[in-house]
Amino acid sequence: MTRAPERSRPAPPTPSPAQAVGRPLDRVDGPAKTAGLARYTADHHVPDLAHAALVHATVARGRITGLDTADAEAVGGVLAVLTHHNAPRMTPPAPVSALDLSTLAPGTTVDYLNTDRVHWNGQPVAVVVADSPDTARQAARLVRVTYEVEPAVTDFAAAQDDAVPLRGTLLVLGEERTGDAERALATAPVVVDHRYTTPAQSHHAMEPHATVAVWNGDRLTVHEGSQDVDWARRHLARRFGVPLAGVRVLSPHVGGGFGGKAPVWAGTVLTVLAARATGRAVRMVLSREDVIRTVGGRTPTVQRVALGAQRDGTLTALLHTGVSQVGRVGGTPEPVGSQSRHLYAAPHIWIRHSTTTLDVLPTAHMRAPGEAVGTFALESAVDELAVALGMDPVELRMRNEPDRDPLDGKRFSRRDLRAAYARGAERFGWAERTPSPRSMRDGHWLVGRGVATAFHLPVRLPADVTVRLRADGTVLVRCAFHEIGVGAATAQTQVAADALGVPVEAVTVEHGDTELPVGPQAGGSGQTASVATALLEACEELKRSVLALARRSPSSPLRGRRLSELRAGRGGLYRADAPDRGETYGVILTRAGRAEIEVRTAAGTRLGRTLQQARAAAGWFRDRRRWVRAVTGAHFCEVRVDEHTGEVRVSRWLGVFDVGRVVNPKTATSQLRGGIVMGIGAALSEETLVDPRTGRTVNPGLAEYHVPVQADLPRIEVDYLDEPDPTTPLGLLGVGEVGITGVAAAVANAVHHATGVRVRDLPVTLDRLL
Repeated sequence: MTRAPERSRPAPPTPSPAQAVGRPLDRVDGPAKTAGLARYTADHHVPDLAHAALVHATVARGRITGLDTADAEAVGGVLAVLTHHNAPRMTPPAPVSALDLSTLAPGTTVDYLNTDRVHWNGQPVAVVVADSPDTARQAARLVRVTYEVEPAVTDFAAAQDDAVPLRGTLLVLGEERTGDAERALATAPVVVDHRYTTPAQSHHAMEPHATVAVWNGDRLTVHEGSQDVDWARRHLARRFGVPLAGVRVLSPHVGGGFGGKAPVWAGTVLTVLAARATGRAVRMVLSREDVIRTVGGRTPTVQRVALGAQRDGTLTALLHTGVSQVGRVGGTPEPVGSQSRHLYAAPHIWIRHSTTTLDVLPTAHMRAPGEAVGTFALESAVDELAVALGMDPVELRMRNEPDRDPLDGKRFSRRDLRAAYARGAERFGWAERTPSPRSMRDGHWLVGRGVATAFHLPVRLPADVTVRLRADGTVLVRCAFHEIGVGAATAQTQVAADALGVPVEAVTVEHGDTELPVGPQAGGSGQTASVATALLEACEELKRSVLALARRSPSSPLRGRRLSELRAGRGGLYRADAPDRGETYGVILTRAGRAEIEVRTAAGTRLGRTLQQARAAAGWFRDRRRWVRAVTGAHFCEVRVDEHTGEVRVSRWLGVFDVGRVVNPKTATSQLRGGIVMGIGAALSEETLVDPRTGRTVNPGLAEYHVPVQADLPRIEVDYLDEPDPTTPLGLLGVGEVGITGVAAAVANAVHHATGVRVRDLPVTLDRLL
């Protein structure tokens, strides 16, 4: 069989030459990164720097009865071995409060090195500080710990029967129903009802977690790869009993996060503790094994999806229930039914999620929590229903595409999944697919094609921005948002350039430093839109301030004009009816005797921050009552499976997304392509293996935990509808997480089409196909 020819790509909307938003501009930090000039956490060198290494518990639950540190302390160059016997006291983590989301920062209630209790296999029980990293690691291996072992629950499969339904809160949705799904399922002419499982997965960002901590009296400076420097700052100030103003966290560049660098994990806290205890600046760089044993990843899940339908494919019932694990001392559940509340127009829906508690490392957010694994189960079940009906899986999805939210009838702020599927099917050549399994081959390769829907609910978070305009026409934007490799600074540069009518080259953006105005977390696909909202507000206020200066000048052609009568052009403010009679910002500021002018979106005080958060929360609740704001997409996948060995190769990929307006197609494509790569890894190889007897991770490194490399991947095509959401500033939604959703299902569906084997347990490994 020959490969189908590549379809022509429809031309995306072309922004005017005067616009920056919508253009595929190069990253503003690209030259620094390619030249090796961008400094990540472990690149920071400070005077008198010491190095730290962790000692991990080797039992899942118990109490430390003995610590022999003599051999470690005897190693030349060792400065200190910190344990619960000699470590400085810290304030325990604060209880989680919906009124202060920074209380979510630690992810666990464990009071590291201030307790003799052990809560999971891998919990840090000692820290060695030395004059070199090799010495610290060598000495850490010499610390001997004995325990009084207590019974522990470490087998997820055995603990599923003890799961309890998740109660809904302000932060997590609980059980939801409409109609009577069980009864509708029992009477449906066609039913699929199956169990799907996904394994635990671990964070493996390119940049391992690292911290550099420097104390100067009661003032603390921390270099940290973080997705939320504000959370980190607040958490460290509480733990170490110092004023918030005395803590500075810097994170200008982060080498990947994916949710793993949003909380403040043990490595960060213990590096700061070591620096305080020794009076030295301390750096700790976690090994891959350290990351696996101390940084929470994705929980395993077991899910049931049951679909009932008429023989024409009309859904009558949708049930989606799931169980995930949390740690006894913290953890984040995986809301696997998130997308199932919104995707299909069934009159009877039941969504329930349960959690079971284990003595394991607390679980945490990992790219598209809930929806990454939930879409595997749901979209696999939809494919199974299409097979049972003898219907094309794209047609089945479109037949059940809702006009309003199926659960409560709210409007979608925008949704055109039909257009995404239509464009994708035409480009991918879906019509050439023969429907029967094992009906397409190329020599000894069985060829299969599968589809799945992508879905994600982006968040909105408060942000504080300052914008400074100088008389030379340059602009400085300052906000403590995060550059985790997604092109965030480039996007805000483009937004500011358009809002003020200046060239992109005139804009500088500062970020990743708690000395700057508080920015949002880089998570939930919300950072770009959240910062842009505040930035647009600041730019409007700045233009009003500049206009006020011009209106007071007798010689200005803008004297007496209103802001609504003006537009921003390249280089400054101009009259809408006579652009040739306008004047630049520089002329206005110079005439007014001002070198620069600056505005800020919040007061910069605790009261101002509280009011800002209150407004943001009120807006979130108002939006939630009015509509569902989501991003969607259609994945088209082709796989080739060796009929003799079961080897699976992904040979083609196309994703078409409805994500609102795209600020920068170049960086957005990179984000979505990265999500697809991560999803292919989840589909075919990624699995954190935990010994159910001991709770110990048995593959704590990249030698045994397999992520996709370039040789595993095809050319991944990404396309957009690029239509703005009418309910958001600039029509922005979010692109960071939707790319991974639906990917595993598309792969598994394609594998079934190729082989006739339905794999319901990820990853799709050789043993499940032979």
